Amino acid sequence: MSTNTTNQNRSGLEKFWDNLRALPEYFRGTAFRTGVPNTDRTRSSFVFGNLFLHLHSVRTHLWSLKWSTTMGLGIITTAAFLITLITGVLLMFYYKPYPDVAYLSMKDIHFVVPTGRFIRNIHRWAANIMVVTVILHMARAFYTAAYRKPREFNWLMGIALLAITLAMSFTGYLLPWDQLAYWAITIGANIAQSPRELTDALGLTEYIDPGGLIRLLLLGSDNVGPEALIRFYLLHIMILPLILAMLMGVHFWRIRKDGGLARPVDAESRLGVLPTNTYPVFTQAPAKTYQLAAVVKGRTPLVGRGPESTVPSMPHLFYAELAVLMFTVFICVTLALISDAPLKELANPSVPENPAKAPWYFLGLQELVSFSAFMGGIGIPTIVMIGLGLIPFLDREENGTGEWFGGTGGLDVVKRATFIGLAVPIFIETIAISFGWIREWFPQTPQIIVTFINPATIITLAYALYSIYLVRRYNSTRAGALGLFTCFLCGFLVLTIIGTYFRGPNWVFYWSPLDWPKH
Repeated sequence: MSTNTTNQNRSGLEKFWDNLRALPEYFRGTAFRTGVPNTDRTRSSFVFGNLFLHLHSVRTHLWSLKWSTTMGLGIITTAAFLITLITGVLLMFYYKPYPDVAYLSMKDIHFVVPTGRFIRNIHRWAANIMVVTVILHMARAFYTAAYRKPREFNWLMGIALLAITLAMSFTGYLLPWDQLAYWAITIGANIAQSPRELTDALGLTEYIDPGGLIRLLLLGSDNVGPEALIRFYLLHIMILPLILAMLMGVHFWRIRKDGGLARPVDAESRLGVLPTNTYPVFTQAPAKTYQLAAVVKGRTPLVGRGPESTVPSMPHLFYAELAVLMFTVFICVTLALISDAPLKELANPSVPENPAKAPWYFLGLQELVSFSAFMGGIGIPTIVMIGLGLIPFLDREENGTGEWFGGTGGLDVVKRATFIGLAVPIFIETIAISFGWIREWFPQTPQIIVTFINPATIITLAYALYSIYLVRRYNSTRAGALGLFTCFLCGFLVLTIIGTYFRGPNWVFYWSPLDWPKH
């Protein structure tokens, strides 16, 4: 009797149970149509046929899998974003974005909702880790010259991601509606309004007031109130995350289309003898042949590069990414268990915080703003962002691409620039803190002079002159870029530390909080 006849004679209930037992395997076949990814062909199809994994290249170079190449900073940043996204959605179930109940909902999350404080702690720490790692990731890309051709556009995408990350963290700062959040955003709004210092000095504010317009667009009114809260809430939970997700998609896609991560031209020889447990380059004989009329050399980054020294992204790259994701989750959970997200008293516009401080990543700007609102809050940051954007278009050298501190000057330039970058702001700040600045020396000095001659501009000028010196000495744009980038990174660190630990009430310098005036 044939099999078909046997199946026809079976009862409907027997067929039902057979189908039920086969359900897991049948479902797996519908989800992963290529089968178990155990050959090059099925691994390639596994990547091609998956919406999320399609952003990856089919094969990954062994150099890119080395820990020292990237230290996983980009994946940590992505993982931190996913963690903030998931925990943020959970917090949205209980948060109410209205001033009269926002603080009460935060207290409910903190003290009443089961695991609410824990989820909020994870959210806060993941956001801070994301800010730190996106800065470090940009530094890694710079120091390995990963911004060079054909990756110039993706470098600009990275700068945009940095700006959106800072904006997303900043907009979330107001949502608790406590004293810390209220006055931190007030400081941020004052920094955004800083162009008014320049227009006031020029007597133009009556006719044109870009600072006031920026503040109005940011807060929705003249002061931090209900309009600002709902505006920040909308930006934080929807608009900025959507923009960030789209930019991240473009960023990942361009990594693939630009030939993967940057690596030295002699990366294969540096890898040495390849491990014997890696998959061979080709594991299946071709099933078809083709005839071509002509072969023309293309212009994509992969031209001239074969699959040697590469392994399938599935499973090598994906397992590495999962490991970094698990590590990031572990760090966030550990920090959430030992440190609570702050929640101070209810926001009170009539009782200002003293000292009122911006979020930690803007404290360097606040330190500069204390001398000049416009140059510290708008002028210098704009110069820095423009300078970062121009780097790949001005440095067109090729030597050292893909190497840590690669290029002319190399690590020696970075070491000397680190000393200059730390010494200059410490020296200038010492003078300003100990003896004051132009306004204290010459009270009648016009405001326009104070605006453009202040610690922020002096530090920036010193860094720029040092960079020009390096370009002339080494006859290399890369050497000047290495020095300038390192200097600004060190200056950011020094100013952030001063603003965080050494500024007390009325923004006066104190060696320790124990020295603050007693009330």
